[in-house]
Amino acid sequence: MSTDQFGLAEDTYVPHPDRDTTLLLDAFYAALRERTRPRDLTSAMRARQVSLEEANRSLIVDAPARQNLRLATALVAAYEVLRPGVGREAAVEAVGAALNEPFGDAVREGTRARLDEAEDAFLSIVEMSKAREEHAFGKGFVFDRTVDDDERYHVEVRRCFFHDVMAANGTPELTPILCAFDANWIDAIDPDEHGFRFERPTTIGTGGTHCPFHFERTAR
Repeated sequence: MSTDQFGLAEDTYVPHPDRDTTLLLDAFYAALRERTRPRDLTSAMRARQVSLEEANRSLIVDAPARQNLRLATALVAAYEVLRPGVGREAAVEAVGAALNEPFGDAVREGTRARLDEAEDAFLSIVEMSKAREEHAFGKGFVFDRTVDDDERYHVEVRRCFFHDVMAANGTPELTPILCAFDANWIDAIDPDEHGFRFERPTTIGTGGTHCPFHFERTAR
């Protein structure tokens, strides 16, 4: 069975928001179930997620936003259920680990395989980024492509749907969890082998005014 459940290594990679979000949430709740034994709290978390989705449905602007709302409200729901018992810091840590650990290796390996096998790794990662911008993130995010040529691809995220959801629900401290998920594919990049580097010095979730995603060739 392939470990590349998201199809990252495929030449024709296109995100599938419904399927991808379901995979993430199933793994997320499974990880939380292990963490909350002997008392399984995931039923309460899922019920709260449904309530939060309904309360925040006005934020849905397109099909990707519908799936991104599912993901964001799952984090808020789990955090709300955990926080009274373990405290703010431990609840953030538990929610972050449950989201980022289950598919960390798979995302790194899938991205690495894509870059290793690509004729031009820089163009391949740019294609993947553009596909995610359109199909996985959609109109709930605002992207500003300040540079897009054969040597550099700079896209600035001016608005983050995830942060909007977290802020609307009084939990902006959860946004960095979603920022951290990107580390799984970022860590797959080897500038010496792939001929480009990636820089993201800040994010909206960590206090920046925007999220700079900068890809630049280092060699030809």
